Amino acid sequence: MELNEVLLDVADSLVRIDQCGKCFRRFRPGVGPYGEPQFVKLVAVELNSLPKYAKSVKTKRTPDLLIPSEWAIEIKITRPYGDNGKEAENWAVNLLHPYRGNVSTIGDCFKLMDYAGSERRAVIVIGYEHTLAKIDLTPLIESFETIARNVAHISLSGKVEIRRTGLIHPVHQSLRLLGWEVLK
Repeated sequence: MELNEVLLDVADSLVRIDQCGKCFRRFRPGVGPYGEPQFVKLVAVELNSLPKYAKSVKTKRTPDLLIPSEWAIEIKITRPYGDNGKEAENWAVNLLHPYRGNVSTIGDCFKLMDYAGSERRAVIVIGYEHTLAKIDLTPLIESFETIARNVAHISLSGKVEIRRTGLIHPVHQSLRLLGWEVLK
């Protein structure tokens, strides 16, 4: 199973979660406001409903999402805007902190490099934008790749990107799903 196939399945799962119209806590309906732990659990349930995953997908502390014998995946969510439509503070930090032991995507890469399982390793960034992006995530994504490769010396595959539009949330309208294999 290749990373682009996993990303397509995750993207389709997110659209199904979004379209069910449920609210996370007191936020508006849609997948955008979910917190990472709740989000990862919902994705695992959706993937486990697909025959090719044979109900084997698990959520863990490390990795966030485990597809046994295939992939160990760490996931980060980035949202430039909150549920209220206001620009979020420090929304980009979760991708860029270049230190071991940190909760950033780069920190997740280090965790995956230390992971002892036989699975291939990947980081996935779930990004939300307006349909016409008010804040384009591209500079953040390019910064992550530059810091990971040139500062933290992490070997990443080429980026895989899947986009979905038409989400029901009035702020988190468009989904950008980005993934990289973390190479040993």
